[in-house]
Amino acid sequence: MSDVGEGRRARGGGAARRAERTAVRIECAKFIERNIPNLEILNEEALQIIEYNAETVLEEIGVNFVENPAALDRWRDAGADVQGERVRIPRGLARELCKSAPASYVQHARNPERNVTVGGRGLVLAPVYGPPFVRDEGGRRYATIEDFQKFVKLGYMSKWLHHSGGTVCEPTDVPVNKRHLDMLLAHMTLSDKPYMGSVTEPVRAQDSVEMSDILFGGLDGRTVMTSLININSPLTFDGIMMGALEVYAKANQAAIISPFIVGGAMAPVTVAGTLTQVLAEVLAGVAYSQLIRKGAPVIAGAFVTSIDMNSGAPTFGTPEASHVTYGVGQLVRRLGIPYRSAGGFTGSKVPDAQAAYESANSLNMGLLSGVNFMLHACGWLEGGLVSSFEKFVMDADQLGILHHLAAGIDVSENGQAMDAIREVGPGGHYLGCAHTQANFKQAFWRTNLLDYKPYETWEEEGARDTVQLARERVARMLADYQKPAIDPAIEEALLEYVAKKKASMPDAFM
Repeated sequence: MSDVGEGRRARGGGAARRAERTAVRIECAKFIERNIPNLEILNEEALQIIEYNAETVLEEIGVNFVENPAALDRWRDAGADVQGERVRIPRGLARELCKSAPASYVQHARNPERNVTVGGRGLVLAPVYGPPFVRDEGGRRYATIEDFQKFVKLGYMSKWLHHSGGTVCEPTDVPVNKRHLDMLLAHMTLSDKPYMGSVTEPVRAQDSVEMSDILFGGLDGRTVMTSLININSPLTFDGIMMGALEVYAKANQAAIISPFIVGGAMAPVTVAGTLTQVLAEVLAGVAYSQLIRKGAPVIAGAFVTSIDMNSGAPTFGTPEASHVTYGVGQLVRRLGIPYRSAGGFTGSKVPDAQAAYESANSLNMGLLSGVNFMLHACGWLEGGLVSSFEKFVMDADQLGILHHLAAGIDVSENGQAMDAIREVGPGGHYLGCAHTQANFKQAFWRTNLLDYKPYETWEEEGARDTVQLARERVARMLADYQKPAIDPAIEEALLEYVAKKKASMPDAFM
């Protein structure tokens, strides 16, 4: 455990209890537990063909582990054929190593009520990740740390969002080598939901572990972070990402092993070919996590999109991306580990009809494909270059639909409603019957954003479109925001850690 602020942490109990008593409680839905079947698009023969081909890729073509001699030594010791930076993995070895990865794990939040279980029939929703730009009423611009903090606040206040996420936007006004500290501090103090760690350098991953150690008063083997480790597709594992994976796995922190797939550019143009490459990369990545620490929690999956063959731009919400996402879900479930994919994807520049269509397609695809951890569930715009405040709350509102769809159909005695049908009979109405009165509050999903008012009322109130309604909701949520309770001694220790780390190195913007 870090000794920064240790004395203050020991003395902070009374202040922490007072803060807890006076804190305003924000409603947050429990992570989704599906009561509906997954959509399975591949038959047994197709699954076996793709699995066989993926093993052939690993054995005959291999994968590159670049700028990481320790990784090459680990693979050599495990029985792989290592020549230069190319690792060829004997058939069956990677799959055997993957067997020690847990089928599910609990990610702990500093507020235990916000803990999430990743795996099984569950679905955890997390916001957009990585854009350097933001969009609001002022247009498109580079993101700042103030923007970042606003997104964390919106995520904390969003009922249907289970996870605070990671780099919800890239704060370009803070030096590259220091911004991870401010981002982590925002997640840890402005929200009490689970969060992600930094992966841009192994040392930053270590900072994430040390700050989490302070926040939780010692990790004690608990998994408190789930962090994104992208594979440099095709078939390349770079030293920076693998170095971050090594830090997290050693500390029993979860990692998302995720190929970054743009079909036709980073993978073949055919669905079966893409599935083969994705599975090969997932097998190698998950297996490597288990070489670092047997039993380390890990999520397998893929960021999947296709490409416009005329412009070269990535496309979203397409049927081919859905085919791949459904197929990867089946393949990952056969590995027995949690699955990550999907999100509120769109290539649109603004939160318009294109954004709505593409995001709706992508979100429903994620629900039906059996995804367990969905990054980019809200706020994504312009192919991932932009985090949009308006689209964040638009998407976050729609995530409630996923919760209701996942619940399935109630066929209990109450769900059958036979007493209501008997009471009303032919020609009546159900508005005033006892069954309706007993169930109306929770009978239907209700939006907190969309407009269902009569035309005349809508016109009188300014004829506002959804973007304007979202803009007003953003302002209202930020005005209503109240920081969740945190032990003042722990917060002071975190601030001290960040200040000390920043003072130890010069600013670097590259």
